[in-house]
Amino acid sequence: MEKEFTPLKCLQPSEHLNCGLLILNQPLNNTLLLELWQKANIKACADGGANHLHHITDGQRDEYVPDFISGDFDSLQPLVKAFYAKKVDVIVVLGGLGGRFDQIMASVETLYHAVKITSIPVLVIQDSSLIYLLQPGKHILHVATGREGKWCGLIPIGSPCYSVTTTGLKWNLSAGVLQFGSLVSTSNTYDGSGIVTVETDSPIVWTMGIKSSIGE
Repeated sequence: MEKEFTPLKCLQPSEHLNCGLLILNQPLNNTLLLELWQKANIKACADGGANHLHHITDGQRDEYVPDFISGDFDSLQPLVKAFYAKKVDVIVVLGGLGGRFDQIMASVETLYHAVKITSIPVLVIQDSSLIYLLQPGKHILHVATGREGKWCGLIPIGSPCYSVTTTGLKWNLSAGVLQFGSLVSTSNTYDGSGIVTVETDSPIVWTMGIKSSIGE
């Protein structure tokens, strides 16, 4: 079954989207925070993420009070899972792609845990980068919001992908093999059609650049 998704719809001011925002223990991008906070129905901080939120909202703290301050995202309980399932279309993790490499990889691994917890798409965004885990099957990604950067990629983390087929990219794959030590799709870009399709036989990480504003 084809799955359609627009990764950067969460940054489109005119688009309606029920969004959940999870802030991690890393420095925050003020512009992204303000944009995502305005769209989010649910705001949560993971441990030290509350410290960064408190610091960056100095003078306006009463307007930026999270709904939840909790521990590790992969410890989500059934009642919380049910709550998210009724409230949001996408969960956005702000932070987690900067600083220490081992912590970046922990953010990637969190996406693999998340699919066992919820069917809601989970994105990790920081500064100019986004990651999103594609499960086996065919996916349709809408990439014409005006906030897409020039680059994108498909990274086979955890296990090889022996059959990956894409459309909408400058360099497409046709039942191609992606694995470390052989081929990894980095520094790819779009063909201008506004839609990317990815069909994969194994989980694979979709990554893409983000512009700080439309027209950048």
